[in-house]
Amino acid sequence: MKTRDRRRGLVLVNTGEGKGKSSSALGMVFRAAGWGLKVCVIQFIKGQWQTGEQKAATRFENIEWHALGDGFTWDTLNPEQDLLTSREIWEFSKQKILSEAFDVVLLDEINYCCGYNWISGAEIADFISNYKPSWLHLILTGRNAPAEVIAAADTVTEMTKIKHAFDQGVMAEQGIEY
Repeated sequence: MKTRDRRRGLVLVNTGEGKGKSSSALGMVFRAAGWGLKVCVIQFIKGQWQTGEQKAATRFENIEWHALGDGFTWDTLNPEQDLLTSREIWEFSKQKILSEAFDVVLLDEINYCCGYNWISGAEIADFISNYKPSWLHLILTGRNAPAEVIAAADTVTEMTKIKHAFDQGVMAEQGIEY
């Protein structure tokens, strides 16, 4: 692996209406961990809901996992609490990024927070451009990535839904969806 002084940290964004944004990012998380890089996963929406990826991450000493969200916020009964939680997670995320303890940080579903106007795209882009360590790989996921975040990124992938089993009444399948 390249040492930090020889690495160019990338900013990657997975966005769009289709499935696979977090799954793709988590693939990168496990790839990086497999190479011995220190990884931090921070989830903005998912709360205490257990996933297979989170269970798998416990097998790696070099993955730190934080599921800090209030759950599926589109069903929220308390939008003020969701705003407060998102702001707290964003502050926590900045601390982890600046700590220099990690080589890769995943901000899973942060783009949703921008769509709900809890965190602005300009604020995230400013932090990326001015404060992110140059060697750190940063991954951001979620629908509706703001234009400012897209502009600050090195690689942006838009997932497009062609067809999804849920549309035919098939509920989420353990091991595939979570």
